Amino acid sequence: MDRNSAIGLTLIAALLLAYFYWFAPKPLPPDQTPVTEQVSPVIEKESAATALTPAAPDSVLAASFGDLASAFKGEETNTAIENEDLKIIFSSKGGILKEVELKHYKTYSQEPLKLISPTSSTFSLLSKYQGRDIDLYAMYYETAQSRKADTTIVKFKAQFSNGSSITQTYAIPAKGYEIGYSITSTGLDQQLNTDHLSFQWTDFIRPLEKDLQDTRIYTTINYYTEKGGFDYLSERSTDTETETITDPLKWIAIKRKFFLASFIAKDHFEGGEVQTSVNVSDSSVVKRANVKLNISKKSIAEGKADFKFYIGPNDYQVIGKVTEDFAKNVYLGWPPVYWINKFVIFPVFHFLTGFITNYGLIIVILVILLKLVLAPLSYKSYLSMAKMKVLKPELDEIKARVGDDMTKVQQEQMKLYQQVGVNPISGCIPVLMQMPILFAMFYLFPASIELRQEHFLWAEDLSTYDSLIRLPFTLPFGVGSHISLFTLMMTVSTLIYTWQNNQLSSVQGPMKSMSYMMPVIFFFVLNSFSSGLTFYYFVSNLVTFAQQAIIKRFVDDDKIKAILEENRKKIATTGGKKSKFMSKLEEAMKASEEARKKSEEDRKKKKK
Repeated sequence: MDRNSAIGLTLIAALLLAYFYWFAPKPLPPDQTPVTEQVSPVIEKESAATALTPAAPDSVLAASFGDLASAFKGEETNTAIENEDLKIIFSSKGGILKEVELKHYKTYSQEPLKLISPTSSTFSLLSKYQGRDIDLYAMYYETAQSRKADTTIVKFKAQFSNGSSITQTYAIPAKGYEIGYSITSTGLDQQLNTDHLSFQWTDFIRPLEKDLQDTRIYTTINYYTEKGGFDYLSERSTDTETETITDPLKWIAIKRKFFLASFIAKDHFEGGEVQTSVNVSDSSVVKRANVKLNISKKSIAEGKADFKFYIGPNDYQVIGKVTEDFAKNVYLGWPPVYWINKFVIFPVFHFLTGFITNYGLIIVILVILLKLVLAPLSYKSYLSMAKMKVLKPELDEIKARVGDDMTKVQQEQMKLYQQVGVNPISGCIPVLMQMPILFAMFYLFPASIELRQEHFLWAEDLSTYDSLIRLPFTLPFGVGSHISLFTLMMTVSTLIYTWQNNQLSSVQGPMKSMSYMMPVIFFFVLNSFSSGLTFYYFVSNLVTFAQQAIIKRFVDDDKIKAILEENRKKIATTGGKKSKFMSKLEEAMKASEEARKKSEEDRKKKKK
C-alpha cells in the first residue's frame, strides 16, 4: 500500500467516524423482556429454626429451643445506613445485610445496582442446640447504633433467658466498599453442640450487564487458602462446579464480570465448600453461587471472630489493598501477558484516565504510545519483508525451475538466502516479540470496569459489543443477531493489511489463502467482544498503515537490492559462514528428505 492509499483509507475511516458520531441513531433500549423472579429455596431441607414462624406458640418454641426460644419470636425492623459509596439496609431478623446498593453504578437498564437483595441473597449461620439444627440468623436481634470517629457502628444483640447472649457488630466507614463484621458470644458456646458454626450464603446472581452469555463466562467463585493461595471454580463451565476446601481459608469472592461480593476473615475460616451452577434456559439468573464457611465456635467465644465484607466494583485500582492476593480477582492473563498488563499497560491506561474522560480518545492515545514504543521492531519487520520482495523474482524462478518438489524448492530457497545473507525468519521475530502486547489487550478490555457504560460514537458501552446493526435472524458460530460495526471495520482493515503484506511476501498456495481466512475467523470470534477491544485493533491497523507509509520513505528497494548483491559477492568470495539457525534448518530439511525417500522406497518394495 502506497502513501496515497494509506491517506485515502485513513480519510475514509475519519469520515465514517464523523458520520456515526453526528448522525448515528441512538442505541436501542435494553431488552425489556420480563424475567421470572422465582427464587428456589437455599437449603433443601429446612432446619427446625427456619420452619418455625414468629406466630408459633411459645410452648412450641420453648420445646424446640429451650432457653433460646424468646429470640425466635419478634418483629423485623430495618436499619438503613449510607456512606459515600454504599446504601446498606440491615435486618433485625438475623442481624444480617438485607440489601447493599452501589451508589455510583447502575445496571445496563439503568436500575439501581444491588449486589445483595432479599430476592437474590440468603444467609444462614447454622449450629446445633440440644441435638437439633439451629440457625442463628433466624433469630430476632435488638438493634443499637453509634458513631466512632467517621465510622458508623451497628450492633445486633440477642439476650437469652439463661443469661447467655450473642452480638453481631458491623462497622461502616465514611467511604469505601468494606464493611467490618464481628461475632461475639457470652455463654452460648457452651450450649452449642458443634466445634464450629456453618456460615452459608446462597446468591442467585442477577443480570447486570447487556450480554447475559458474556456475563456468565466471567462469573464464578474465587477463593484464597493459606496453603494453596489463590484458586477458583471454572468460569466457563455450564455444569455444577463444587470444591470442598479442607485447608484454612482466608477469603471467598462471588465474582461477577465487574463486581465482587466477598467475605474475608481477619484470621481464617476452618475450611468450607463452594459451588456454582447454571440453568442456561433461565435468563433471570446468571448463575447460582453457594458458599459454606466454617467459623470456629472458640473464636466467637474469645471475641476473635473478626471479618469484613467487600461488596463493590472489581476495580484493579481499588481492590489491591483489601486483603492478600485480592487483586487477582481481576484476571490479567498468563505470564508474560500478566506482567505486561500489570507493569505496563494498566499503569499507562489508568494514568491516562486521570487526565482524559473520553475513553475512545484514551484508546487512540494508548495505540499511538504502544506503536511508538514498538516502532523499532516494526521497522525491522518491514525491512525484512522488503528484502523478501526484492528476492521474489528469484524465488519465483526457483519454483518454475524445480517444479512441484516442495522439498527441493525449500532447499534451493535456503541456498539463495544463504548466498545473499538473509535470515528468512528475521521478519517473524519482531512480530513474535509484539504478540504478548497484542494478547494483553484481550485481557485488558474485558477486565477494565472503567469502560463499563462509557459511550463512544455509536457504542453505548465500550465494555461490550456495539449493536448498531441488528439482524432479524441469528447467525451461527456465535455471531448472534447483531453485527458489531467496530468488529466489521477491524476485519476489513485487517484484510487490507494482510493483502499489503502479501505483496511483499513470497508465500504462495494454501498458506497465502489462509492468511485471508484468519481475519474472517476473528470476526466471528470478536463480534460479541468488547467494542473497546475491536476499536483498539481498528485504530491499531490505521496507525500501522500510516507507520508503514512513513517507513517506506526510508526503505529504498534499489538500495536493498544493491546490499544483497554486495552480500552475494562477498559470501561467494569468502565462502561465508552459516548461522546456527541455517545449519539446523538445512539438517532438518535433509533429514526430512531422507525420510521421504526411504518411505518412497519402502512403498515401491511393497508393490513388488
